[in-house]
Amino acid sequence: MTDTDKYMLNILKQLIFILLSLSSAAFAATPTQIRVGVLGFGTVNWELEVMLRHEFAKKRGVDLVVVPLASGDASTIALQGGSVDVIVSDWLWVSRQRADANLFSFVTYSNAVGSIIVDKDSPIKTLADLKGKKIGVSGGPSDKIWLMLRAHSQRNLGADLANTALPTFGAPPLLNELMQRHQLDAVLNTWAYTARLEAKGMQRLIELPDILAGLGVKGAIPLIGWVFREDWAAKNKDALNAFFSASNEAKQLMLTSDDEWLKLKPKMKAENDAIFVSLRDKFRVGIPQCGPNPMADITLTYKVLADIGGEKLVGKATQLSKDTFWPGYQALCSRP
Repeated sequence: MTDTDKYMLNILKQLIFILLSLSSAAFAATPTQIRVGVLGFGTVNWELEVMLRHEFAKKRGVDLVVVPLASGDASTIALQGGSVDVIVSDWLWVSRQRADANLFSFVTYSNAVGSIIVDKDSPIKTLADLKGKKIGVSGGPSDKIWLMLRAHSQRNLGADLANTALPTFGAPPLLNELMQRHQLDAVLNTWAYTARLEAKGMQRLIELPDILAGLGVKGAIPLIGWVFREDWAAKNKDALNAFFSASNEAKQLMLTSDDEWLKLKPKMKAENDAIFVSLRDKFRVGIPQCGPNPMADITLTYKVLADIGGEKLVGKATQLSKDTFWPGYQALCSRP
């Protein structure tokens, strides 16, 4: 072999080495796809928009794919069928599924919930004043906040609001419309619709922290969170934790930056600036904060709900199912 041949062979070896190195690096850098199923009109989209705009997930090696869905039922069906990897739901659903050997898991997303709203000039000043009054309730008779409110009323007033008040169940937009037409005396609605009524001058009669305190629950608790299959999470633990870190980074930015909310304003579809500010502030309040012993408070809340909601609500799970909260991610809240 001539010197020229040896030289060319050397060059070829170096090129092969470089190409193999580049291929390995590209392979190692291939992001893990996580498909997040969300309601097309839901407020979860706001946080996902921030995550995508700033590439918080991408920078952590996650290819975030947002899959619009039509309803809460569609979300759980999509998750069960494997067409999405993560949805937002509540830990009651997860616990019930686990009791039936369907191993889903939960990681906290938000503490945001609705409140009971009355007109600013309403004669209703306390829960006792709801006796004989029309109260609109979103989510149906098994709505978690409605059930907790009933339990609070039973414990502190000696009466069940389901019997003493006149509940009307309906969709959030309809209940807001009926409230503004004065066809309801009070309304218990989701937080985004509550924010709209407050922006129009209506006021809170009682909210979740007060309801929980009346039931002996000492600290703030999450009610909704990211939900996913346990077996899928075990195979994608690093990517899933990266996704949660990206979620928390987005929340911190939304907590501190008004400019970020101005960029989100078109997606929020707020009817005016007052409603925009109310939605922004309500979202911020819902960014999870931990009490001194959140799991003890969650366990107590579960018992309250199981006692009043019965098997129709919790199924066979008489207590919170083990590992409902995913042990692969220990943080229950996004800020201390």
